[in-house]
Amino acid sequence: MENLNLKLIFRFLGITAILNGFFMWLAIPFSLYYKETDVLLGILNSGIITISIGLLLFFFNKPTNKNLLKKEGYLIVTLGWVILTLTGMLPYLLTGSIPSIPNALFETISGYSTTGSSILTDIESMPKGILFWRSATHWIGGMGIIVLTIAILPLLGIGGMQLFLAEAPGPSADKLHPRITDTAKRLWLIYVGLTIVEFLLLKVAGMTWYDAINHAMATVSTGGFSTKNASVAHWNGMPLIQYIIIFFMFVAGTNFVLTYFALKGKLRKVIQSEEFKYYGLGIFLVTILVTLSIVFFQDDSLKTTIEHPMVLGKVESSFRHSLFSVISVVTTTGFVSADFTMWSHFVTGIFFALFFVGGSAGSTSGGVKIVRHIIMLKNSFLEFKKSLHPNAIIPVRYDGKAVKQTIVFNILSFFILYMLIFIVGAVVLALMGLDIKSALGACASSLGNIGPAIGSVSPVDNFSHLSVSAKLFCSFLMLIGRLELFTVLILFTPFFWKKN
Repeated sequence: MENLNLKLIFRFLGITAILNGFFMWLAIPFSLYYKETDVLLGILNSGIITISIGLLLFFFNKPTNKNLLKKEGYLIVTLGWVILTLTGMLPYLLTGSIPSIPNALFETISGYSTTGSSILTDIESMPKGILFWRSATHWIGGMGIIVLTIAILPLLGIGGMQLFLAEAPGPSADKLHPRITDTAKRLWLIYVGLTIVEFLLLKVAGMTWYDAINHAMATVSTGGFSTKNASVAHWNGMPLIQYIIIFFMFVAGTNFVLTYFALKGKLRKVIQSEEFKYYGLGIFLVTILVTLSIVFFQDDSLKTTIEHPMVLGKVESSFRHSLFSVISVVTTTGFVSADFTMWSHFVTGIFFALFFVGGSAGSTSGGVKIVRHIIMLKNSFLEFKKSLHPNAIIPVRYDGKAVKQTIVFNILSFFILYMLIFIVGAVVLALMGLDIKSALGACASSLGNIGPAIGSVSPVDNFSHLSVSAKLFCSFLMLIGRLELFTVLILFTPFFWKKN
């Protein structure tokens, strides 16, 4: 502990809390509009408490040394998420919307981690101000409030590359600009821009302005919290709304660097991206497979999720629900238009496999990430070549460039650790009372930040029936999944705390 710049760490946590408190107050206009006086006061007080905590941490910790080391970056990101969660619970607790601390903790960390799992059994009965805050936790966590924090670091005279590396989703952090703070600003401009455009399109397509802003925030952040009990299935009779959400889920699951290049007109860079090719082609092929399974092998139970009885209508509806569900799971958004576990055991197996895919690196989605799968597969095929030519030096190539062996080892370590945590986590949840199917689903969903799963936590169910210990354990899985395992788990290693 002696070699850590604690004053600098606490100062960062103070900024995080201050920003979170101001975000809470964005829910006040909604409570005013819907005349929720008690809720308004609860949100107001939550913001005051959170900002006060932040100001105390900020002003009473003035570091003399402003050099931020990688070790401190890991600690700030993890503790920053803890601060977000503990303060983000306040609106739920002080308004009485979710009076139970374990439930409030679960809902809050599910929001910030953009998982979208919920313990709420009747979402539509919740106050509008609270539902907006619930969606806002997605939006804050999606790009990462840490990235927002480093965008204002010039005001403090502190460099933020260590924070960006610890927070950026994926095996590497692509930079749009040599200055890290300019990179963060560009990412946030794209993020805000996509949210506004989707909000306007959903409003034009037939959503109320309130539903549109909530679903826009939940889509761009790949979160999945909805304002409706039936999620996006509430608009099954309005295909345009679902196609708009499909498009923005796809964009949100794409590397934001590629989105930046596309907006700048550099489409060749997008097309040449190896990860984007696999991302798009994979979604297309799996969607076709699921659609064919529904059209040709589905029985009458399909009527519970597909609304058009005519053959042509059934094909379109089957394709739309298949595409929606596949993109929702791959990008780890977690919106639901249909219960894919009711289609067939074969299709359920496909979706369970998709739990371990994840979106693109550099996107707001969770999971393993497609680039890791590409490099692991390429490395595996190279091992066959090396068996025939043991003296040959054949590097793994990605996007036409040789990948450093250290990165390959890091990716292999990540995947092994990910699968080990999944296996152990599923066993732990089974010991906590879940049947094995539900335990596998809940663990894969929480670790991958997906939301809906299989078993008793399927797309039409939620996590409310889990025991307190199971909810807390799933909350921990959501956190380490959101922060790419190493960022959190490294804090539990003895050498992290040893003096340099």
